[in-house]
Amino acid sequence: MAQAAATPASGKVVIRNVGLMLSGDIDQPILQADTIVIDDGLITAVGKEADCDISQPNVVIDARATCVCPGLIDSHVHPVFGDWTPRQNQLGWIDSTMNGGVTTMISAGEVHLPGRPKDIVGLKALAITAQRAFDAFRPGGVKVLAGAPVLEKGMVEQDFEDLAKSGVKLLGEVGLGSVKAGEEAHRMVAWARKHGIQSTIHTGGPSIPGSGLIDKDVVLEADADIIGHINGGHTALPLAHVCELCEKSTRGIEIVHNGNERIAIEAARAAIALKCPHRIILGTDGPAGSGVQPLGILRMIALLSSLGGVPAEQAFCFATGNTARMRNLNCGLMEPGRAADFVFMDRAQHTAGRTLLESVQLGDIPGVGMVMIDGIVRCGRSRNTPPATEIPVVL
Repeated sequence: MAQAAATPASGKVVIRNVGLMLSGDIDQPILQADTIVIDDGLITAVGKEADCDISQPNVVIDARATCVCPGLIDSHVHPVFGDWTPRQNQLGWIDSTMNGGVTTMISAGEVHLPGRPKDIVGLKALAITAQRAFDAFRPGGVKVLAGAPVLEKGMVEQDFEDLAKSGVKLLGEVGLGSVKAGEEAHRMVAWARKHGIQSTIHTGGPSIPGSGLIDKDVVLEADADIIGHINGGHTALPLAHVCELCEKSTRGIEIVHNGNERIAIEAARAAIALKCPHRIILGTDGPAGSGVQPLGILRMIALLSSLGGVPAEQAFCFATGNTARMRNLNCGLMEPGRAADFVFMDRAQHTAGRTLLESVQLGDIPGVGMVMIDGIVRCGRSRNTPPATEIPVVL
C-alpha cells in the first residue's frame, strides 16, 4: 500500500453516524458531533448532521455509531529508507503501524542506517536525503517527517542554516552522536531553534553503541524542545530526576513504548500534578532492539489510562492534538482546515468494557475498523488490532 506524496484528491467526503467524536484537544477531548465533512483532504465541517452541508458527496462513510479520532501521531521513530528497517531486518513496518491507527510519524534520527556517516558533510547529506525521500514516498500513506541529523562535534551555525534552507526541520536525538555535554548541546540546539529546526534530546542510559548516559543536568542545560523518552530508551533516570525535569523544564514531555513503564506512568502523573498535561506526547522509539511495535501508541494510551488513572479521552489527546500543536503539524485535531487523518475505532470484541473508553481504561486496546489519511481510506478492519465490535462502511 505504499503511496507517493502526490496522492489523488479525495473530493468531497461525508462521514456520518459517528457515535463518539474525539477531538484531540485536551481542553475539550469529546465533541458533541456526529458528522465530518471533508473536501480534498481537509476538514471543512465538524458538527451535527443537520448543521453540515452534506450535499453531493463523492464518498459517504457510515461510521455505524463507532468512534472517530484524529489519526495517531508517533512522535519518536527511527526510520531509515522506505518501509524497511535494518535494525530488525523487517519490511512493511510503517504500513503495519498504520494498521494500528498511526497516520503521522516523526523521526528522531535515521540512526540505524548501516555505516551512518558521522562527518559533517555526510550527516548533512543523509538528513537532506531522508527528508526528500520520505517527502516523496509515503508507505501505507503514512506521513513520515524524516531527515533528523545527529549532532556531531565541529558543527557550526552555518551547518544549521544550510540544513534549514534545504528543508530539514528536525534534529535527531541529542546525545546519540559525539555531542553529549550540556553546554555544547545548548549552543547547537539554540542554533537549530534560530533557524526553525526543532530538537529532541535523549534522556537516560545508552541505547545504541556510541550513545551514553544523558542525565537530568545535561537535559536541563541543553534545553531541547522535546525531552525525548523521559521514561528512558530503554533505561530511565531515577524517578526524582524525572520529576525534576517535569518541574524545572517547560519543554515537551515525551513518553515512549520502548522505555520504563513504571516511569512512564509516574511522568504522566507528575505532569498532570503540575497542571501541564498539554506537554505530554507519545512515541514508540522504534524500530529498536526490542523490535517494531505496530500497536505501540495504542498500548501506551491503554497503559496510561488503565494504570496511570488518565481518562481515556485525555490519553488519546497525548497522541494527537498535544503532539500536533507541539510539532506544528496540520493534523491531530478535529477542526476545519486540518488534514482529514482519522482512525475509526470501536471496543474490541468481548472486552469487559461496555464502551470504547471504558475498555481502554480497563487496559484493553480498541479495535481499529478503518484508517483514513488526507480523506482517503488506507485500510479497513486492521490486521493487527483485535477485531472491532462494529466497523464503518463506505456507502
